[in-house]
Amino acid sequence: MSQSAIARWDVIIIGAGAAGLMCAAQAGYRGRRVLVLDNAKKPGRKILISGGGRCNFTNLQAGPHAYLCQNPHFTKSALARYTQRDFIDLVERHGVEYEERAHGQLFCTESAKEIVRVLLTECDWAGVTLQMQTELLTVSRDEAGFSLTTSRGALACESLVIATGGLSLPKLGATPLGYRVAEQFGLPVVPTHAGLVPFTLHSAEKEALADLSGISLPVTLTAASGQAFTEALLFTHRGLSGPAVLQISSYWTPGEAIAINLLPGRDVCAWLTQAQRENGAQELKTLLARELPRRLVDKLLELDLLRSKPLRQYTPRELGEVATRLTQWTLKPNGTEGYRTAEVTLGGVDTDALLSKTMAARDVPGLYFIGEVVDVTGWLGGFNFQWCWSSGWVAGQFV
Repeated sequence: MSQSAIARWDVIIIGAGAAGLMCAAQAGYRGRRVLVLDNAKKPGRKILISGGGRCNFTNLQAGPHAYLCQNPHFTKSALARYTQRDFIDLVERHGVEYEERAHGQLFCTESAKEIVRVLLTECDWAGVTLQMQTELLTVSRDEAGFSLTTSRGALACESLVIATGGLSLPKLGATPLGYRVAEQFGLPVVPTHAGLVPFTLHSAEKEALADLSGISLPVTLTAASGQAFTEALLFTHRGLSGPAVLQISSYWTPGEAIAINLLPGRDVCAWLTQAQRENGAQELKTLLARELPRRLVDKLLELDLLRSKPLRQYTPRELGEVATRLTQWTLKPNGTEGYRTAEVTLGGVDTDALLSKTMAARDVPGLYFIGEVVDVTGWLGGFNFQWCWSSGWVAGQFV
């Protein structure tokens, strides 16, 4: 093919998701000729299904503390230069109504489609070209930049941005393309696994807890590392889910147990002692059923984790043991449900190979990695979208 037949761009972005669209608009506003490629039919697939269709687009508490990364300092620059307040200002300028929920989470009042609309409008105003249903086949680098072959022809660019996301939710078209590009150019990739994902249980515990399916209650879950989250736990027919489980799953290592505090935020031993003093004739199970789902109390008794008798019959040591059982119930997950239901991918392009202020590859001029493809994973609650906005915005200033 002749050189003149190759379509040339200043910037080509692979991935029309949250990070890619944010980066594209920013680069376009700088006067760069930008092309966004994606293998899907429509842009923003993950945005559209997130938050139950309402898109938890950021979090008021977003900051470096809420991200997992082998280099804990890497996120500081991007998150400081494009903050949650900056993105909130953007959606407000576009007239998007939103609401705050627990833990600083912000959701669209109407639909996640509004966030996609904001991004596409920004891209349109910035003169960005989107080309969907296009598969990247090969990429190579030369003195002028990058040459790409795609399912719809040859392309060339000065700056190449990889915004392909991770491996979670393969039904949306997730592939390891971004990691392959990184490895092709010599960037290391931190091993990946599913994050923000439900737990499965070993067959014996799965069977024992099967009739708790559908029960949800607030708990504190603690991983072996000491990381803890206080949110809702949901028993399912496959194992454990709910926000507390999704959060702790990102800190869980196979083979480790998790500790469940069924009565978070209180001194359980003191509470039991007071109840014994005030109504010693009351059975333990009756007291617990006022605070916990009755089916759960019955299950704890059935599994012999607790024994019920009138409170007056418990010695102080026995009450202490009951308190420990209620606040340190340990379960050892069999595994997770994997990428099929995971909200994010842990691991990714090693941040030591990237410049935190630009998201550029240290040793490959013109190559950038942004969003979930990078080894940066946020907590549940809008933190991962904020990383997409921040890393995309930062790269957009330099590509």
